[in-house]
Amino acid sequence: MYRTTFKLPPCTAANGCFRKVNQTGGAVYPAPDGGWAGEISLDLDMASAICPNCNIILVEANSADFNDLGLAVNRAALMGANAISNSYGGAEFLGETAMDAFYNHPGIAITASSGDGDFAAGTQYPASSPFVTAVGGTRLSVAANSRGWTESVWNTKAGEGSGSGCSAFEPKPAWQTDGGCAFRMVADVSAVADPATGVAVYNTYSGTGWQVFGGTSASAPLVGAAYALAGNTSGLVYGSYPYTHTSALNDVTAGNNGTCTTAYFCTAGPGYDGPTGVGTPNGVGAF
Repeated sequence: MYRTTFKLPPCTAANGCFRKVNQTGGAVYPAPDGGWAGEISLDLDMASAICPNCNIILVEANSADFNDLGLAVNRAALMGANAISNSYGGAEFLGETAMDAFYNHPGIAITASSGDGDFAAGTQYPASSPFVTAVGGTRLSVAANSRGWTESVWNTKAGEGSGSGCSAFEPKPAWQTDGGCAFRMVADVSAVADPATGVAVYNTYSGTGWQVFGGTSASAPLVGAAYALAGNTSGLVYGSYPYTHTSALNDVTAGNNGTCTTAYFCTAGPGYDGPTGVGTPNGVGAF
């Protein structure tokens, strides 16, 4: 329904465009779940929107446990995905670095949501892994300028907005040069995520059809699909590419996702900042 409505080509199992497997590559799926059904609908629709000619693999993990989700990432890589989007996350935890191997796939772009609980929720994993592109969230507003939009940090209300922060455990990747965080900083890039300026999603399992969705669960697949559309992933060094191609990004300089001691951890400004990273896609040149 989504693809037909927006006049996108069919993407079905019959024509070879779409594949669905479990985390072992089989066809015995986990029990249906309303929350994850909405997430799946959102992910598939955003992948379709940004890269309508991409093939899509949906890997359903056995559970929401990080080990199962990590095995699902490995399965997608084994099946030949060149971009893998992860619309989930949780608070950082001692021992998380042992899970990083699941996301360490050179030559594959892996995106992860930075979180939806504002700065106050703390840095999220796997967005904090140095092997992924951590994707924050913005708010788009129609404007009478050359772009047609203004953009700011997504911060709908207290406790709801783009996640960001300085990791407590993960080493700082070489391409991050911000001076206030000695460890891995989140996010790297961002895209629209505010549900108040959100995206159309079609979901009849846990909804009545058309709904408006948001969150970094929307921005992560948007950026993942931009990587796939660019067709450049074989040469990527994890999340480094956008940092050296900022001219192909919209620099977001307005808004915040809470209060913090080190201003750029939670407040947008010229160049790099935590909530929006180095910016939002302006075409695919940064991917």
